[in-house]
Amino acid sequence: MHIPDGFIDGRTAALAAALSATGLGLALRQVRRELAPKRMPLLGLAAAFLFAAQMINFPVAGGTSGHLTGAVLVAALLGPAPAVVVLSTVLIVQCFLFADGGVLALGANIFNMALVAAISGHAIYRCVWRLLPGTSGRLAALAFAAWCSTVLASIACAGELAFSGTVTWSAAFPAMAGLHMLIGLGEGCISALVFATILRTRPDLAAQDLSMRSDGNRRRRAGYGLLVALGLAVFVTPLASSLPDGLETVATRLGFEHRAAPPLVSAPAADYRISAVKSPAATTAAAGVIGTLAAFGLALLLGRTLAARGADPVAPPRR
Repeated sequence: MHIPDGFIDGRTAALAAALSATGLGLALRQVRRELAPKRMPLLGLAAAFLFAAQMINFPVAGGTSGHLTGAVLVAALLGPAPAVVVLSTVLIVQCFLFADGGVLALGANIFNMALVAAISGHAIYRCVWRLLPGTSGRLAALAFAAWCSTVLASIACAGELAFSGTVTWSAAFPAMAGLHMLIGLGEGCISALVFATILRTRPDLAAQDLSMRSDGNRRRRAGYGLLVALGLAVFVTPLASSLPDGLETVATRLGFEHRAAPPLVSAPAADYRISAVKSPAATTAAAGVIGTLAAFGLALLLGRTLAARGADPVAPPRR
């Protein structure tokens, strides 16, 4: 669902950028105020995992592929504001390192996949979980919310295309929503499986009460998590489906694929290809490793900066 430059006009791109900047600013402020400093490294782990996971496209009906967005998964673990920050970090790395999504359209992509998907998905997850208590109810709520987040993000994308005059709303809405209803099934299943694994292996990470969350050995935990993400990048991403994603399929069907503009900024590894690596599988794996480390490092740096700025001043001793 990464919108390239050319699919939306300047007015739409500017409006989406303003909304995204405001939303991301509010999310950063909330993360600084509410997320405990000892949990800031989880921003890096979540960004690394999502970057690697988003490279793994799975086929759906009609010669189309989809991939995990992960907004609801991260929101369920860390909260909606951290999820916005994590998704935005991943989208920035994808845009500037790999030309995945346009520079001018970055605000729209952040609005759709970070703000709409994370915030609306988390709200749906919390509401459904109240109706379906227990672990099975929590997993069902997560899967349903993840499906909804994918569909809602696609509807937002359809609205931007229609607002730009690229395609009519009557054509964009059913095409985007219908196709992403199928892609959302994969989103929901993968999110629920990953969350179930976390509940089984590290239930403290999914505890709603912060006092229940074990501090543990944070460096070792971060190292293991990063190794898992790198393993996905090296061994699984070369096996991903090469079929076009949902937006590309819709653009072809509705006849506006020609509007895609060349990248505004030259990306060092455009289309996830490293020029020095000739093997297709090896170059994809190398790009995955570079992107995973970049997403981890950027999110970790951001988390440490937020932790430092959000640190409470030393209280004066009582007299």
